[in-house]
Amino acid sequence: MDKNFKEEKFTGLIKFTPPLYRQRYQFVKDLVGKYKPKKVADLGCADCTLLCMLKFCSCIEVLAGVDICGSVMKEKMHRLSPLPVDYLQPRERSLTVTLHHGSVAHKDPCMLGFDLVTCIELALETARCYGYSVEFTGVGNPPRGMENVGFCTQIGVFVKKYPETCASAQSEKPTEAVYKTVFKAVYPSLKDEKYLQNAVVREVIFTAQIIKRSLLSRLVSEHGEYNDDPTERKSKFQPSMNCFSEDLGKLVVEKSMESFVSGNVVYIPLATVFSFPRVNRLCGSFEKLCKLVAGQVTLSSDGSAVMLSTEHEDS
Repeated sequence: MDKNFKEEKFTGLIKFTPPLYRQRYQFVKDLVGKYKPKKVADLGCADCTLLCMLKFCSCIEVLAGVDICGSVMKEKMHRLSPLPVDYLQPRERSLTVTLHHGSVAHKDPCMLGFDLVTCIELALETARCYGYSVEFTGVGNPPRGMENVGFCTQIGVFVKKYPETCASAQSEKPTEAVYKTVFKAVYPSLKDEKYLQNAVVREVIFTAQIIKRSLLSRLVSEHGEYNDDPTERKSKFQPSMNCFSEDLGKLVVEKSMESFVSGNVVYIPLATVFSFPRVNRLCGSFEKLCKLVAGQVTLSSDGSAVMLSTEHEDS
């Protein structure tokens, strides 16, 4: 029985949860979260699965992959293209994704200046002599009683001890391009004024609609069913905190920031809209907000308030 148990123990199928490849990718993603690199390259990127995970890391601005098998990259590289949601909700930072066909054994200037380089399932020699500290770890713990065999996947993390001097960097800098670029995608970001303006306009309209609905709801509750019989009626209000999001709880409304209804129009001061954290964060300054919404949102004659119709609010 003992012999059979040992044979079964050593020859049985060992399953890892989550699968080892996912653990390897997660290990790299955790490194990105720790070091916050702006430029990341994956050597031996194969089907681009790791790159697809890393493109969601907000700190990364440049993402590159290299593989000697161009057909595998081309089959899956479409997954790295921007999606419609990326245009509706642009990143705060720019992101450029590039794939190169070539061997990691060859040097190419396009691979210079990266903050983090990954090599998964790629055999490389360690290189302490190049000024790196090395930490050996891994994923895929061995079964109980077999700890001496170590991790199923062994990992070496190389961290540069000191920055390269200009002289040493120049001496090893490759001058000839040997890789062939097979894919490049530039993601929309708020660094581009066009996408920033679209995002600000959407947020201003959304915020103004929230304020309008709350105001009209308050008027209905205070004065009964709202109608347009009077030729002109103004009603000022202080926002009701339970009508808004939790962000509005931080908003202090001043007298000059009060919204009101006049006839069939609701006037919401831009100063009120700017006080919302999301709008404030997008614009950075009130002057920037005024510039971005000019000609994109219906404003009062002096440009100080957003104008919205009371239509469709009677029901």
